[in-house]
Amino acid sequence: MSKNAELLARRQAAVPRGVASATPIFAERAENAELWDADGRRYLDFAVGIAVCNTGHRHPKVIGAVEEQLKRFTHTAFQVSAYEPYIALAERLNEAAPIKDAKTIFFTTGAEAVENAIKVARVATGRQGVIAFRGAFHGRTALTGALTGKIVPYRMGAGPAVPGIYHAPFPVPHHGVSVDDAFYGLETIFKVEIEARDVAAIIVEPVQGEGGFYVAPKDFMVRLRKLCDDHGILLICDEIQTGFARTGKLFATEHYDVEPDLITVAKALAGGFPLSGLIGKASIIDTPLPGGMGGTYGGSPIGIAAAHAVMDVIAEEKLCARAEKIGARMKERLEAMKVRGDTAPIGDVRGLGAMVAFELVTEKGGNVPNPAATSALVAKALSHGLIILSCGYWANTIRLLAPITVPDDQLEEGLDMLEKALVDVAAAAKAA
Repeated sequence: MSKNAELLARRQAAVPRGVASATPIFAERAENAELWDADGRRYLDFAVGIAVCNTGHRHPKVIGAVEEQLKRFTHTAFQVSAYEPYIALAERLNEAAPIKDAKTIFFTTGAEAVENAIKVARVATGRQGVIAFRGAFHGRTALTGALTGKIVPYRMGAGPAVPGIYHAPFPVPHHGVSVDDAFYGLETIFKVEIEARDVAAIIVEPVQGEGGFYVAPKDFMVRLRKLCDDHGILLICDEIQTGFARTGKLFATEHYDVEPDLITVAKALAGGFPLSGLIGKASIIDTPLPGGMGGTYGGSPIGIAAAHAVMDVIAEEKLCARAEKIGARMKERLEAMKVRGDTAPIGDVRGLGAMVAFELVTEKGGNVPNPAATSALVAKALSHGLIILSCGYWANTIRLLAPITVPDDQLEEGLDMLEKALVDVAAAAKAA
């Protein structure tokens, strides 16, 4: 029995099925875009912990910063004994974020950042309602799961969602949902479900992550900001998956010339170490009383040290520009794969920066989702040595999240593996 198989058996016996794993392999070590499993096989990792290691696995600068912090102290709880690096990182994010007069607080997980964003919005406005979008992903806790616009598997069997949460359509033109349709949905919510004056916040991902990497049109974001202003509603941009150079900007919101009231961040912020944050206008984020926000591990000194290094690497290695280059090459290769006669049918190809995705459909030139081919492609790519993830509420989207530090030759190698897998899936379907 292979070590992977042995570990899989132990996992099934010891770990609840509720935490799923996308692959049957177990990581042994990783460097930048490469990962080796428990059996010693090498893979190219185009998932990097779901967009966490934008700076690659174990970037030397990140590891060095963590090692230095380990020599000083590992934990004091910021709300007991504070430390300067926390303040310095808040200052850096306040300066960099597309919010004037900002302040930042740190937590541990993305869901925790979203939970606190909703709390701040409710305290600041005195209102309770929150609007999210269909297909959105904001977490798996009771509140963030209610915000998440997909029942299976996140809310399956959990009963009625937390009250006060409403979902509007997200614009996906090639699936028949226009920007006007999305705003008709919002206005309908105001007419039949909750008055606008009772809505505290609208939360939106500039690029939907788990929902399928659908990029919010600029017109949509501009109109959303105006709608919020017209009704005294706060605009929360969830940048947990889109932040820190992934889309070609430090924050994806920068693509829209829109100023949100609050921004949630996590994932790539600390390059593989647990850290999240909430950035907001001082007049808004200061409304909870002292002690109203925090957490035992919030702003961990280890995560803070890693995040400073990540910010340095993004600037020094020009990763925003690199993300644009990687994304352009991915889309160029995908468009070439799409027109081949022997690959599984590809539908829409999309992305912002190095946040790239494509859909698998039942026939070339169509838009009918093919989830069976999508799951087959994930497995076939893994057999060729490439780790990729699927997503989308039609379960037919493949997302490509190579580290932004991936060398050019490994980027091409990974795309070659993907192309072979697409041919294999098509051949298997033809033979069936």
